[in-house]
Amino acid sequence: MNMTGSVILESQYPRSKEHKGWFHVFIYTIFLIAGQSAATLLGKLYFDRGGKSKWIVTFAQSAGFPILTPLLFYFTNQKHAKLTNIPNNVVSTLFFLYLAFGLLSTGSDLMYSYGLLYLPLSTYALICATQLGFNAIFSFFLNSQKFTALMFNSIVLLTISVSLLAISDDSEEIVGLPRKKHVLLGFFFTLAASAIYSLHHSLVQLCFEKIMKRENFSAVLDMQLYPSMVAACACAVGLFVSGEWKIVENEMKGFENGSVSYVLTLIWIAVSWQISSIGTLGLIFEVSSLFSIVIGTLELPISPILAVMVFHDKINEVKVIALLLAAWGFLSCMYQHYLDEQKVKEDKSHALQV
Repeated sequence: MNMTGSVILESQYPRSKEHKGWFHVFIYTIFLIAGQSAATLLGKLYFDRGGKSKWIVTFAQSAGFPILTPLLFYFTNQKHAKLTNIPNNVVSTLFFLYLAFGLLSTGSDLMYSYGLLYLPLSTYALICATQLGFNAIFSFFLNSQKFTALMFNSIVLLTISVSLLAISDDSEEIVGLPRKKHVLLGFFFTLAASAIYSLHHSLVQLCFEKIMKRENFSAVLDMQLYPSMVAACACAVGLFVSGEWKIVENEMKGFENGSVSYVLTLIWIAVSWQISSIGTLGLIFEVSSLFSIVIGTLELPISPILAVMVFHDKINEVKVIALLLAAWGFLSCMYQHYLDEQKVKEDKSHALQV
């Protein structure tokens, strides 16, 4: 009787763990797509309605970390029990990594702010799609990522999807901005930010696997909270050193929708990026950095569709086709993840039988 009960428990536990894992992946995917879409549109809204400070937007992307403090208190007891067993050299390594990740985030966020300011949304999205290529390279060397036909299909489809949006865009020139500055600043900074962002993802996955080795949400929370604190401090320094803090009052008064709208826009940018970042890190933690980049790229064709409702942009057949291709690429990636999990289950079952 006891043997039968243990067999039942052993058969049910992996299934419940599998369902829990898929639920986490679903929630993190929603967080990433919703948060990144809202943050991108709000960032564009900030610049379109009169905002000009790159450092203000960059600061907002990391300054929302205090909203995570309730979760920090909730997980305090669990984290304390685990951290007491961590060697001092690991703690010092984590401190260095949090500092490095925070500075990397500051650099990439600032460059993305330049991209949003100097490029049309579709061109910006096209260059951001290079994250897939950069991360594929970094994942291969740093994370031993295996590339299958389904994963390759997903990367190609998502890249074509974003490329279609850029080709169909008819507003390449930005009024009042010289073309030379447009190309040099917008293109270069967005491309560099995509490379840094992709490297950051691969390094975070490496940190989860080799250093933190915690299988709960506290690992994701730590990886978001502490680097965000570093990034917010670095952005605050940059804001004052650059002198852009002096224009905040004038920006607020000259904002098209009023000072209250100005403040609310920045607040919601901060909240949206925190939600997006939790989704990003959660997918890295649960699956891989490449999977997280794929889901993040799925957002790029979604933003122009949302811009139709928010900014009353024109919708055309190309945008619809791009969204369908992106969905196809997303489903390919999800199916590959399903096959990987099935293979892991089969390997474990075979090992138990042996």
